[in-house]
Amino acid sequence: MLLHLGGDTVINTNKIIGIFDMDTSTVNKATRDFLSNAEKNKKVTYVNYELPKSFVVCDEGIIVCPLNTSTLLKRIKTGVSI
Repeated sequence: MLLHLGGDTVINTNKIIGIFDMDTSTVNKATRDFLSNAEKNKKVTYVNYELPKSFVVCDEGIIVCPLNTSTLLKRIKTGVSI
């Protein structure tokens, strides 16, 4: 199944490793270091440059998106990707 992350970004759900809330997960220094390292290695893709609410870790890297984790999870559970 495909999951729409906002803008023109769609990802296959089989490639998703994890979906994380930007506010709660970036409190931890290890997560901030992980994101910083991924950015330096050009592994981070931004859906758009609005206020990011979540990030998706997938096979190809990290996608930062403006949708809440609850919205993304609801889309996966209901099978509605767009």
